[in-house]
Amino acid sequence: MVPVPKLTRAEAVQAVRNPLAFIAARWTPSPRTVQRAALLALAMSVVLVVTGGAVRLTGSGLGCPTWPKCTDDSLATTSAMGFHGVIEFGNRMLTYVLCAAVGWAIIAARAEKPWRRGVTRLGWAQFWIVMGNAVLGGIVVLVGLNPYTVAAHFLLTSALIGVATVMWQRTREGDGAPRPLVGPAVRQLVWFLVVASVLLIAVGTVVTGAGPHAGDSSDVKRMPLDWETVSKLHAVLAWIVVTLTFALWFVLKAVDAPKGPSARTRELFVILLAQGVIGYVQYFTNLPEALVGAHMLGSALIWVGVLRVLLSLRERPTPAADLPATSSTTLTNA
Repeated sequence: MVPVPKLTRAEAVQAVRNPLAFIAARWTPSPRTVQRAALLALAMSVVLVVTGGAVRLTGSGLGCPTWPKCTDDSLATTSAMGFHGVIEFGNRMLTYVLCAAVGWAIIAARAEKPWRRGVTRLGWAQFWIVMGNAVLGGIVVLVGLNPYTVAAHFLLTSALIGVATVMWQRTREGDGAPRPLVGPAVRQLVWFLVVASVLLIAVGTVVTGAGPHAGDSSDVKRMPLDWETVSKLHAVLAWIVVTLTFALWFVLKAVDAPKGPSARTRELFVILLAQGVIGYVQYFTNLPEALVGAHMLGSALIWVGVLRVLLSLRERPTPAADLPATSSTTLTNA
């Protein structure tokens, strides 16, 4: 066995005061490791959307009727709470897995050489969103699954997915000044697509809040809106997003845009078509739980896809002039 080196008193104090800097001084991850850490954090954010949907769709929203404990006397679920307690408590435990994934992304980004402060800040932004959403999740339970708090809970998770997507992209590019790959008209079209997608997701939470799947029982109050009318508005917004995506795809072909934006737009178009099929089938089959869960997954993937289209419109190379100086400084500090 390789003996573990003992820390000096000064090193121990440094490790306590600034553990990230302490780790960074002794470990340099490869760029691929940093990219995989960021991708894992993004994947876990999407998984949390799916498991959160499972909690609601199985009627387990109050499987743990209090927070932060599962019951007044137990931190974990008990056998008396049955299936619903297991589902709700399992979803709470996944928050810790997400925290671990985000923490790993922060550590990897901080230890990368040279240190990219902006990437690390994106990791910390995810951490604080997770903490805020955990508190909001507790409020959701304490107010008996009020649909407005449930909607806010989902929207904050969407914000988390957005930041995680940006961080993943930033780990795969340099820190040079962004250079646009398309003209202003195309970029404006994409921003219309982003705004329409935000509205689509927001109205989707209203559909959920007014719909029949309350998350616990029919006694849970719903938003006082006509569910079918809101669903039709949601469908109109979905068609607007699809139309904008198809128009963007056509324009990119017409202007002979680089491969990246065209590929990302094509991927988004495929996801949108699949989501549209799921949406219409669930509407005409009285919202079966499995399809609603698949629709929630599709919503998260669409949001990731839209942001990837936006981020593909520019490139950020590593400044070649900075590389020798950076490498020299890193070696000196080591």
